[in-house]
Amino acid sequence: MAERDRVYGVTELAAEFDLTPQALRYYEEKGLLAPQRAGGRRVFTYRDRARLMMILKFRRVGFSLEQIAEYLAHYRSGRPSAGQYRDGLRKIRSRLVELERMRSEISEVILELEAMEADAERRLTACTHDDAPPPDDPKSNCPKPEATEPGVKRCCAE
Repeated sequence: MAERDRVYGVTELAAEFDLTPQALRYYEEKGLLAPQRAGGRRVFTYRDRARLMMILKFRRVGFSLEQIAEYLAHYRSGRPSAGQYRDGLRKIRSRLVELERMRSEISEVILELEAMEADAERRLTACTHDDAPPPDDPKSNCPKPEATEPGVKRCCAE
Protein backbone atom coordinates (compact mmCIF):
# COMPACT_ATOMS: atom_id res chain seq x y z
CA MET A 1 0.00 0.00 0.00
CA ALA A 2 1.34 3.44 -0.94
CA GLU A 3 2.06 5.88 1.87
CA ARG A 4 -0.64 8.24 0.53
CA ASP A 5 -3.25 5.47 0.80
CA ARG A 6 -2.47 4.61 4.38
CA VAL A 7 -4.99 5.39 7.12
CA TYR A 8 -4.31 5.93 10.81
CA GLY A 9 -6.43 5.29 13.86
CA VAL A 10 -6.80 7.93 16.59
CA THR A 11 -4.48 6.12 18.99
CA GLU A 12 -1.85 5.43 16.33
CA LEU A 13 -1.76 9.02 15.04
CA ALA A 14 -1.80 10.47 18.55
CA ALA A 15 1.13 8.26 19.59
CA GLU A 16 3.14 9.22 16.50
CA PHE A 17 2.95 12.90 17.44
CA ASP A 18 3.10 12.41 21.22
CA LEU A 19 -0.46 13.69 21.66
CA THR A 20 -3.45 12.33 23.48
CA PRO A 21 -6.42 10.99 21.53
CA GLN A 22 -8.40 13.79 23.20
CA ALA A 23 -6.14 16.36 21.51
CA LEU A 24 -7.00 14.93 18.11
CA ARG A 25 -10.68 14.96 18.98
CA TYR A 26 -10.33 18.58 20.12
CA TYR A 27 -8.73 19.56 16.81
CA GLU A 28 -11.60 17.79 15.07
CA GLU A 29 -14.13 19.63 17.23
CA LYS A 30 -12.48 22.94 16.28
CA GLY A 31 -12.74 22.04 12.59
CA LEU A 32 -9.00 21.69 12.03
CA LEU A 33 -9.18 17.98 11.22
CA ALA A 34 -11.97 16.05 9.52
CA PRO A 35 -11.29 12.32 9.85
CA GLN A 36 -13.37 9.82 7.94
CA ARG A 37 -15.39 7.11 9.66
CA ALA A 38 -14.85 3.41 9.11
CA GLY A 39 -17.13 1.14 11.08
CA GLY A 40 -17.77 3.85 13.65
CA ARG A 41 -14.05 4.53 14.15
CA ARG A 42 -12.24 7.70 13.18
CA VAL A 43 -9.62 7.11 10.54
CA PHE A 44 -7.13 9.73 9.47
CA THR A 45 -5.74 9.90 5.97
CA TYR A 46 -2.36 10.99 4.68
CA ARG A 47 -3.90 14.45 4.15
CA ASP A 48 -5.14 14.57 7.77
CA ARG A 49 -1.67 13.59 8.96
CA ALA A 50 -0.12 16.39 6.88
CA ARG A 51 -2.66 18.88 8.27
CA LEU A 52 -1.85 17.72 11.82
CA MET A 53 1.85 18.30 11.15
CA MET A 54 1.03 21.81 9.98
CA ILE A 55 -1.24 22.46 12.99
CA LEU A 56 1.49 21.38 15.41
CA LYS A 57 4.11 23.46 13.62
CA PHE A 58 1.91 26.56 13.84
CA ARG A 59 1.08 25.81 17.51
CA ARG A 60 4.78 25.44 18.33
CA VAL A 61 5.52 28.95 17.05
CA GLY A 62 2.59 30.41 18.96
CA PHE A 63 -0.35 30.70 16.58
CA SER A 64 -3.84 30.42 18.04
CA LEU A 65 -6.23 27.73 16.88
CA GLU A 66 -8.37 30.42 15.27
CA GLN A 67 -5.39 31.70 13.25
CA ILE A 68 -4.54 28.16 12.21
CA ALA A 69 -8.14 27.53 11.15
CA GLU A 70 -8.10 30.70 9.02
CA TYR A 71 -4.89 29.60 7.33
CA LEU A 72 -6.12 26.06 6.75
CA ALA A 73 -9.33 27.42 5.20
CA HIS A 74 -7.14 28.74 2.35
CA TYR A 75 -4.97 25.64 2.15
CA ARG A 76 -5.50 23.32 -0.78
CA SER A 77 -3.01 20.49 -1.02
CA GLY A 78 -1.31 20.44 -4.40
CA ARG A 79 -3.04 23.68 -5.43
CA PRO A 80 -1.43 26.55 -3.53
CA SER A 81 -3.07 29.92 -3.93
CA ALA A 82 -1.80 33.47 -3.67
CA GLY A 83 -4.43 34.13 -0.99
CA GLN A 84 -3.04 31.29 1.09
CA TYR A 85 0.48 32.70 0.90
CA ARG A 86 -0.65 36.27 1.56
CA ASP A 87 -2.59 35.15 4.62
CA GLY A 88 0.36 33.06 5.82
CA LEU A 89 2.81 35.94 5.36
CA ARG A 90 0.51 38.35 7.19
CA LYS A 91 0.20 35.95 10.13
CA ILE A 92 3.94 35.21 10.19
CA ARG A 93 4.90 38.89 10.11
CA SER A 94 2.42 39.72 12.84
CA ARG A 95 3.78 36.90 15.02
CA LEU A 96 7.37 38.06 14.40
CA VAL A 97 6.47 41.59 15.55
CA GLU A 98 4.84 40.15 18.67
CA LEU A 99 7.85 37.95 19.45
CA GLU A 100 10.31 40.83 18.92
CA ARG A 101 8.29 42.90 21.41
CA MET A 102 8.37 40.00 23.86
CA ARG A 103 12.12 39.57 23.37
CA SER A 104 12.63 43.25 24.20
CA GLU A 105 10.51 42.93 27.33
CA ILE A 106 12.38 39.78 28.38
CA SER A 107 15.72 41.57 27.89
CA GLU A 108 14.53 44.39 30.14
CA VAL A 109 13.40 41.94 32.83
CA ILE A 110 16.73 40.10 32.65
CA LEU A 111 18.60 43.38 33.17
CA GLU A 112 16.39 44.21 36.16
CA LEU A 113 16.92 40.76 37.67
CA GLU A 114 20.69 41.00 37.17
CA ALA A 115 20.70 44.37 38.95
CA MET A 116 18.64 42.88 41.79
CA GLU A 117 21.03 39.92 41.99
CA ALA A 118 24.08 42.21 42.16
CA ASP A 119 22.40 44.28 44.88
CA ALA A 120 21.54 41.14 46.87
CA GLU A 121 25.12 39.86 46.54
CA ARG A 122 26.43 43.27 47.69
CA ARG A 123 24.10 43.22 50.71
CA LEU A 124 25.08 39.64 51.53
CA THR A 125 28.76 40.59 51.43
CA ALA A 126 28.00 43.38 53.92
CA CYS A 127 26.67 40.80 56.39
CA THR A 128 29.26 39.98 59.04
CA HIS A 129 27.59 36.94 60.59
CA ASP A 130 28.98 33.63 59.39
CA ASP A 131 26.29 31.75 61.29
CA ALA A 132 23.47 33.33 59.29
CA PRO A 133 21.32 30.82 57.36
CA PRO A 134 21.86 30.67 53.58
CA PRO A 135 20.03 33.35 51.56
CA ASP A 136 17.60 30.81 50.05
CA ASP A 137 16.52 29.73 53.56
CA PRO A 138 12.97 31.04 54.21
CA LYS A 139 14.00 31.92 57.78
CA SER A 140 16.92 34.01 56.54
CA ASN A 141 16.49 37.62 57.52
CA CYS A 142 20.18 38.10 58.21
CA PRO A 143 19.60 39.10 61.86
CA LYS A 144 20.70 42.55 62.82
CA PRO A 145 23.22 42.58 65.69
CA GLU A 146 22.64 44.76 68.68
CA ALA A 147 24.20 48.22 68.42
CA THR A 148 25.98 47.51 71.72
CA GLU A 149 28.20 44.82 70.16
CA PRO A 150 31.62 46.43 69.71
CA GLY A 151 33.14 46.47 66.21
CA VAL A 152 30.21 44.80 64.45
CA LYS A 153 28.56 46.49 61.50
CA ARG A 154 24.83 46.23 60.96
CA CYS A 155 23.94 43.32 58.72
CA CYS A 156 21.89 43.61 55.56
CA ALA A 157 22.02 47.35 55.03
CA GLU A 158 18.57 48.81 54.81
